[in-house]
Amino acid sequence: MTEAVIIGVGLHPFGRFPGKSAMDMGADAVRLALADAGVTWPQIQGGYVGSYEVANPDAIVGRLGLTGVPLRGVFNGCATAGTAIALAARAIETGEHDLTVAIGMDKHPRGAFAADPSVAGIPAWYGQTGLFLTTHFFGMKINRYMHDHGISEETLARVASKNFRNAAGNDKAWRRTPLSAEEVLASPVLNHPLRQFMYCGPNEGAAALVLCRADQAHKYTSQRPVRVRATALRSRRLGAFEVQSPSFPVGDTVDSPTVDASRAAYEQAGLGPEDVDVAQLQDTDAGSEVIHMAENGLCKDGEQERLIAEGATEIGGRLPVNTDGGLLGNGEPIGASGLRQIHEIVLQLRGTAGDRQIPGTPRVGYTHLYGAPGASAVTILST
Repeated sequence: MTEAVIIGVGLHPFGRFPGKSAMDMGADAVRLALADAGVTWPQIQGGYVGSYEVANPDAIVGRLGLTGVPLRGVFNGCATAGTAIALAARAIETGEHDLTVAIGMDKHPRGAFAADPSVAGIPAWYGQTGLFLTTHFFGMKINRYMHDHGISEETLARVASKNFRNAAGNDKAWRRTPLSAEEVLASPVLNHPLRQFMYCGPNEGAAALVLCRADQAHKYTSQRPVRVRATALRSRRLGAFEVQSPSFPVGDTVDSPTVDASRAAYEQAGLGPEDVDVAQLQDTDAGSEVIHMAENGLCKDGEQERLIAEGATEIGGRLPVNTDGGLLGNGEPIGASGLRQIHEIVLQLRGTAGDRQIPGTPRVGYTHLYGAPGASAVTILST
């Protein structure tokens, strides 16, 4: 099977952009990715574009050029971007196309996500008990996890502080003001134990990737191509309404789409957690990053307390996590968020991440998405 590689990345800044549509942000991101790859829009043979707010994101061709190529809309909650890159890579691997794009864009109103049951497929009782709001859902989830595995509120604050500090070195991030762990802990409680500065916020932005056949990468760019080693998407097996997350090593009876997707991706890539040099994990809140470290096999349950205190997940640590600030620093425009993760990993593997470049020569990067009501996507990249 033909191997797919990433040859171009583009990222529109994340934040608030009054008067600018999601489509226009998406078009800007595509143009940046095309320029990075050294290709033009008419050369693209197909692609996948995702958005929550835009009903027909494939209409972005009106901004880019009416070439007639298939551009398919995709949506999978917060895992949308993982779906877009998986399908763009698969089209190359199967020989359908030689040059594809993955695009994500969104423009969300202010405030926490409150899912419409007719859209999210969640029964009415779920919202009536307050669980539609991300503050409630993730508060309950990390509260149980902290009780079971000895995680402190200080650890959550350290995670948030790290991500804001990383975002300060990212000129395309939304929240670029560093906050100490003490300042995070002093912010108002939204849903115990999570505080104001432990949550991400819905916002606006766009990102895009250009992929091609590995044996043709030299035709387009002098940049080092980044290999797509694995893409995996898994949904829940027992239901959508969990309030705790088990860790990676548990048996097959455990229902965690992240564990399932992670295992599948490692197997597909022929790699293990010990091979990962830099990771981007879904941090809808600080607790999610803690839980997802274990679910993705990067540590055992409860080890996060020590690892984070030791600085293991810092840019200069043993396993840097969310080097661009993650969702906490960048916010979450759903369709674009996961492609932002890929953008950062590509920069890290190229060695072009600037002030936030991790030391040494990273070879393997890992990205993870978790989307309601229970789908996870994992992508593993390497040089």
